[in-house]
Amino acid sequence: MEKKSLADHKSQIVARIKSKGKTFEILVDSAKAIEFKKTGKGFIQDIIIFDGIFYDYKKGLKVKEDELEEIFGTKDLNPIYEKIIKQGELMLPLEFRKEARDEKMKQIVDFLAKNCVDPKTSKPHPPARIQSALEQVGFNVKDNEPSETQARTVLKLIQKILPIKIETKRIEIKLLSIHAARAYGIVKDSIMKEEWLPDGSLVIVVELPAASLMDFFDKLNAITHGSAITKEI
Repeated sequence: MEKKSLADHKSQIVARIKSKGKTFEILVDSAKAIEFKKTGKGFIQDIIIFDGIFYDYKKGLKVKEDELEEIFGTKDLNPIYEKIIKQGELMLPLEFRKEARDEKMKQIVDFLAKNCVDPKTSKPHPPARIQSALEQVGFNVKDNEPSETQARTVLKLIQKILPIKIETKRIEIKLLSIHAARAYGIVKDSIMKEEWLPDGSLVIVVELPAASLMDFFDKLNAITHGSAITKEI
């Protein structure tokens, strides 16, 4: 890849990752890097502005090939670029960071509003009430942590000022032997009880957020071709 003109890249930013006690940087197009980090869509050649991995881009401290092999297990730049963008941190301008955090905050509020209820009334809380509770506990969005993970973590904090819990359902599922191993992969994190039967079939009990049941059943039916036997317990 040839060195590209700085004049053509007004939105250039540094993408950074830390590995084995060292920092590694690359220069990328901000909008394209954000899209690639979110969706995996895009071509690395279009995202990277300058070829090369740097210890410090501003100082021009470039990483040698043998060091790349030692740190990343390859000298091929493209998979290293991908790893830095996907797993590292994009040093976004202030307006980008604010927009991204606002969007992640909305996702967190939406998750809690969709999946949680007031245990006293079994009714969901309005998003505005949840937003207010998040502000009261001083919650700050983390840029590099999934919104659902943050929502589950902050739930414990807001429970101190707001009666709220995730509404769950327990479902018993019987899977035929020909589908059991593959279907196990989508249920393993939610299993409360499991029993493998002599014929190779599997009976499990899972506990899932009520709001995610439709999506769960769609995935289960796609794998088992509708042969799974389910009942709420």
